[in-house]
Amino acid sequence: MPQERVYVVGHRNPDTDSICSAIAYARLQQRTGTENIEAARAGNLNRQTEFVLKSVGLPAPRLLTDVHPRVADIVRREPVTVSLGAPLAEALELFHQHRVRLLPVVDESGRPEGLLVLKNAAERFLIPRNETVMRQVTVSVDTLCRCLSAEQLSGFDSDRVEELDLYVGAMASATFHDKMAGRDPRRMVLITGDRENVQREAVELGVRVLIVTGGLPVSNEILDQARENRVSVISTHFDTANASWLSRLAVPVEKVAIRDFVAVQLGDRVEELRLKLMHAKDPGALVLDSNGAVAAVATKSNLLLPSPVKLILVDHNELSQAVSGADKVDILEVVDHHRLGNFHTDRPIRFVNQPIGSTCSVVATLYRQAGLEPEPDQATLLLAGLLSDTVILKSPTCTAIDRELAVWLGQLAGRDPQQFGTELFQAGSSLTGYRSMSALIQADFKEFGAGDQKVGIGQVEVVSFDEFYQLKDDIESELLRLKEEKHLALIGLLVTDIVEGGSLFLAHGGQELPYAIGYPSLEPNLYELKGVLSRKKQLMPHLLKVMGG
Repeated sequence: MPQERVYVVGHRNPDTDSICSAIAYARLQQRTGTENIEAARAGNLNRQTEFVLKSVGLPAPRLLTDVHPRVADIVRREPVTVSLGAPLAEALELFHQHRVRLLPVVDESGRPEGLLVLKNAAERFLIPRNETVMRQVTVSVDTLCRCLSAEQLSGFDSDRVEELDLYVGAMASATFHDKMAGRDPRRMVLITGDRENVQREAVELGVRVLIVTGGLPVSNEILDQARENRVSVISTHFDTANASWLSRLAVPVEKVAIRDFVAVQLGDRVEELRLKLMHAKDPGALVLDSNGAVAAVATKSNLLLPSPVKLILVDHNELSQAVSGADKVDILEVVDHHRLGNFHTDRPIRFVNQPIGSTCSVVATLYRQAGLEPEPDQATLLLAGLLSDTVILKSPTCTAIDRELAVWLGQLAGRDPQQFGTELFQAGSSLTGYRSMSALIQADFKEFGAGDQKVGIGQVEVVSFDEFYQLKDDIESELLRLKEEKHLALIGLLVTDIVEGGSLFLAHGGQELPYAIGYPSLEPNLYELKGVLSRKKQLMPHLLKVMGG
């Protein structure tokens, strides 16, 4: 089974605090003994974060866009298969040897041709029926030889699969003669021992197959007659009783396999497999790889297995902001500094949430609690996230703890917090550097619940509003498009001037918004928010109150 792996990951539109806290907390976990853990991201990096990672020489974390459990996560990729031409006896041996209930029937390239179900095979051959049906066998000379470990002494059309009738010549020759009267010898498989009279009469009649048991000899005279009358003669070391039983199991697997089987891909979601198995008559499904070959077998018991992917969420605690599929896997921890959202788990987890300026500040306190100092590169990341989220310690969300941590981290990183903070914001302040208006708005975009409505707010930091005014019309058009696409009651972009310490808010909501929002309107849909730097602490609580959240 796939090995368990834990990802420390922030929200879908990661900012510097989200990325840096994920990397630093994953490193703390590694240093305290956690294995198979790594930092990840749920979206693209913004330019400020790219600047930070480049400054410490670290690569971007792994991108996770979807952690829905996949079929590959819950199956054992060592399938036991059987070939089309194998006799059923070989399949039954595989069932017993590997303790499985399903066998994929495959061609030479491993692609599926059918599915063999143990229950169906057992019912067909073990449940008594009328004598005529019980006598019938669907075999070829080749499968009889394979099943009986037999030597073919004479053979004709050995690979042709036929519907034949099975008889045992364990009687006097006169009785045997009377029994065979009126029967079609070319539909007959006759099993006998060293009864030469029975052997001779069988080849004279021209039976389709003569099986001689016990490894006993067959005279050259009888073999010559068999070749003349196109009788296939095979010799097996099994006695008559066992040869009779095994001959019924010589039916090629392809004649017993189910052709209408359920198949899924390794990359399919487990939920898709669940739906297919719920509506299927068979107890399992074949799992195919990218080449169409059988990679595994999935049964309903596989659905009970947990996904090997585990998550530690940082810088958010709402599933609406989390990587897609987060609600389908185990969440082990949350490390955050935001309000509590709609978060539920099946079992107790570690939940660290502190009312301080950044998640990086929270992670820094966890280093201290563990009695560890972050390495210089990790200290730089933590300092960057702290300064970014507190707008170089100017935001009202900034606390005395953040200021003290900034000094500590600055010393460990060998960086002056004020100078480093200025470099951070200069690296990410140009609005024209984004590849599109959508990318600009969603670079740091969060969705919130306000009663039964949804609100989406993006935020960008600038060193002057001049560039924003040049792009305002294009930004507004994209806001309207995203509002409709995301079915939001209100959408906005908070543009924060970190030099002057205030913001502009370009927003679209209902007709009552201009009257209810409570901020001065500079022009239609544009509001002046003097002294507002924090979306979380200053803007969102006000909007949620206005909208009844």
